[in-house]
Amino acid sequence: MPGTRKLGRPTSHRMAMLKGMVTFLLETGRIETTYTRAKEVSALADKMVTLGKQNTLASRRQALAFLKKEEAVYKLFTFVAPLYEGRNGGYTRVLKLGPRRGDGAEMALIELVDAESYYAPKKEKKDEKADAKAAKKAEKAAKKAEKAPKPEDTPKDEAPASTETPAETPAE
Repeated sequence: MPGTRKLGRPTSHRMAMLKGMVTFLLETGRIETTYTRAKEVSALADKMVTLGKQNTLASRRQALAFLKKEEAVYKLFTFVAPLYEGRNGGYTRVLKLGPRRGDGAEMALIELVDAESYYAPKKEKKDEKADAKAAKKAEKAAKKAEKAPKPEDTPKDEAPASTETPAETPAE
């Protein structure tokens, strides 16, 4: 039964933490946390997806009351919930990762099932943006190289111009 784990926090702190984690899960598609937190987040996220599948004004207001960001509610109702239209529960997956190095707490990865189609392309867009930035930098460097005077362009036969001014020349 969800909500029975206290997680070592007072009720208000615990609920704020879980609401934030569910919001982040719906924004990114996966999070890494401790196993017990992941089990709690999984149950709450499943409830949010169920609200999203109802797609009524009342369910949208309930989701707005629980989630921290309006953008997450928008994603839930327009992108995430339609992915699970034919599925009756089990919208999240909890995978054990092993103990944490510092304190040995059991770590887990929680992710939305079959949501790679929605969340994976964002990583590719970031790569495309990075490639575009690198291309722009290369173009700027090429333009600077073209504008800079090359030592090969100046003739070697000519002597450099005299640095003396007419006032400094001896009078005859």
